Amino acid sequence: MDDEVNEASTTVEEPEAPQTEAATAVAEPPEAALLEAAAAEPQSQKKWYVVKVQSGREDSIRGALERRVKLENLEPYVGRIVVPVEKVTEVRDGKRRIKKVKKFPGYLFCEVEFNEHVLYLFRETSGVGDFVGGSLTKLPQPMSDREVQRMLSDQEELGEDGKTAKKGTEEVTGKGRIKLDYDTGDTVKVREGMFATMEGPVKEIADRDSQSPKVKVVLAIWGRPVEVDLDYWQVDRV
Repeated sequence: MDDEVNEASTTVEEPEAPQTEAATAVAEPPEAALLEAAAAEPQSQKKWYVVKVQSGREDSIRGALERRVKLENLEPYVGRIVVPVEKVTEVRDGKRRIKKVKKFPGYLFCEVEFNEHVLYLFRETSGVGDFVGGSLTKLPQPMSDREVQRMLSDQEELGEDGKTAKKGTEEVTGKGRIKLDYDTGDTVKVREGMFATMEGPVKEIADRDSQSPKVKVVLAIWGRPVEVDLDYWQVDRV
């Protein structure tokens, strides 16, 4: 009879262990669970992410991140960190100048393997916000291959030898002429400004042989076609 009682008491105590484990799992922070899930997936290749940073400090923040990567031996997890720029032609005092401006102020484009080391690196660097699209309960989504290719191609510039170099939607030749990849009648999309994301046909291209062609685009504003004059770099071919 005593043996039967002991067996019964042992059977009752067995379910207690899994209940304790379940309680521990619930208490675990949601972000830690996400990082654990990301680490469990095969992530041998780095991916590109967009990171929000303090506007106006993009270059200094990039420098700070690159220094910390070397100091903390994080090269296996962190690749390139890019501040996308584009060329803008301006006329000042009767002289035409080409300068570089930040294409996406307030953002860095980073090639990283997302894990706890990388997350700590970015969050503990002054001026850095968070990965775009991510939260405490959601992993950030990497950029698509098409977005990465477009972003990187925009960074290629004219070399010192004066040879042609691809730059976004146009080619810059050694003679200083811009060769556009769109023409009259083609549909283009406005990059930025008050007409950003709007599309319309190119009606006219002025100053084709200069470094700053002007493009007249017909946009539908309030249901009516309106001709808008834009700089060549403000539009992309659709």
